[in-house]
Amino acid sequence: MKISGLQKLTLLDFPGRTACTVFTAGCNFRCPFCYNAPLVTKAAEQPSIDMDYLFAFLKNRRGLLDGVAVTGGEPTLQPDLEDFIIKVRELGYQIKLDTNGTHPDVLRRLIGGGLIDYAAMDIKASPDNYAGVTGVPGLDLGPVRESVSLLMEGKIDFEFRTTAVKTLHTVEEFADVGRWIEGAPRYFIQSYKDEGDIICPGLEAFSREELDRIADTVRPFVPAVSLRGVD
Repeated sequence: MKISGLQKLTLLDFPGRTACTVFTAGCNFRCPFCYNAPLVTKAAEQPSIDMDYLFAFLKNRRGLLDGVAVTGGEPTLQPDLEDFIIKVRELGYQIKLDTNGTHPDVLRRLIGGGLIDYAAMDIKASPDNYAGVTGVPGLDLGPVRESVSLLMEGKIDFEFRTTAVKTLHTVEEFADVGRWIEGAPRYFIQSYKDEGDIICPGLEAFSREELDRIADTVRPFVPAVSLRGVD
């Protein structure tokens, strides 16, 4: 398990929980707007956090933290993710998983084993625009569709979310996103911000008015639509 980052406290990453966030290295997408570029493009060069240190930290924070959010990169690429989560849960923590949905087999095992309490899955774009937005020409969308269907079974609490980037998306395509995830319990539209270590800096963000139009486009399919990262 290669963990290359630790945020010791977050009140935002795990809804309803006081949590910490661990960042795994490596991703199979190359989304231009990704703000964790070193974890994606230079994963092999990233230092690893010592597991003894990490678990000592988690033991010391019992009673102060409720949960651990596991993000990346793409956590489901880690071959020992399941074992890691089991050890964290043994300390009494709840688990949130962030994923791009490309490994539904891993997601299914984690859900079936009762190992995650909340999942946040990125919907990168409308189906026709997925390969371009993820930076993966010829992307097979089948596994992503499978993960969407798996979460929609409602066996765990979850959210879908999209980082909206004017350079990459159109307002109109979000109708196709809405049709795809129709009936989801919640959907978040995240405003792109050119901060952090962006893979392709200089992309253009939607205005607040345009983000409101995007939300209105999705609401006929998913009434619980919210904006994140807006002023």
